Amino acid sequence: MLERDYIMRLIQEFMAALARVLEKKEVTTRREEIRKLYDKYVGPYTLYYNASVDEVMQAIQSYGVEQRIQRLEMLAELYYHEADTVGQPTRDELLNKAFMLFDYVEAHGDTFSIERRNKMAQIKQKIGDALK
Repeated sequence: MLERDYIMRLIQEFMAALARVLEKKEVTTRREEIRKLYDKYVGPYTLYYNASVDEVMQAIQSYGVEQRIQRLEMLAELYYHEADTVGQPTRDELLNKAFMLFDYVEAHGDTFSIERRNKMAQIKQKIGDALK
């Protein structure tokens, strides 16, 4: 029960922080703030930014199942929003990682999210055939 409460508070805090970051107009400022969110909520930016999805899954194994799912969803959100701050081909790589993590959360999580499904559909529209 305490772990579930902790995870819920963490998610609420993360989503509020992400919303504040997305309000920033300047792309470089937004990107720097997103990097800070990686470090604060998921783990080292350099690890997760450069990691493949398989490496992400390895790194996240230290958490319990429920917390792992939630952290993967937070990471997918960061990838999704950071993609808007970078150019090609990095944009497509980040969107591909976001899609794969959203898909994993969709398959293994116990929470339905229309917002998650909408983001997955948007990613398909943006990069379509480039999805791995």
